[in-house]
Amino acid sequence: MNRGPGEWVLLSYRVPREPSTPRIAVWRKLKRLGVAQISDGLVALPADARTREQLEWIADEAIEAGGTASIWLARPATLAQERELATGMAEARAAEYQAVIDQAAQAAGGASTAAVVRKLRAELRRVGRRDFFPPPERDRAHAAVRALADEPDDATDGVPPKTVHHQEENA
Repeated sequence: MNRGPGEWVLLSYRVPREPSTPRIAVWRKLKRLGVAQISDGLVALPADARTREQLEWIADEAIEAGGTASIWLARPATLAQERELATGMAEARAAEYQAVIDQAAQAAGGASTAAVVRKLRAELRRVGRRDFFPPPERDRAHAAVRALADEPDDATDGVPPKTVHHQEENA
């Protein structure tokens, strides 16, 4: 049985241009969460208690900065629209994972690999927190860090496996 698109939490917000510090802080927090940018001032994340709470905190911050913000729960009208959101989010995470792969390759054979491995594992954890639709690069990035650390392939890098949210093909 096919199900429709999953629920998403949306944040509609406006933050005054000046002073710029609160606006930049909101933007950075949204970027750190890995939101899908639907349009200017409208972002989305797959809905769960954690993502809703995170966007509510950012909404409060936008309001405290003299702006406006509201939280919405919604479903894309079609699975194709949801796939488009998920694909955009997966592509952004793929680029971040590719950067980890590249850094691991550059560090291979270097003298201070332990420090690089710690740094790359921390980056994998950061990216993993905003990875709702894991791309193939995720596994390759973990493998690259394990190889750099000279660990077996079944090690986890301290990052639990992710499940894919909401994305489902039409049958």
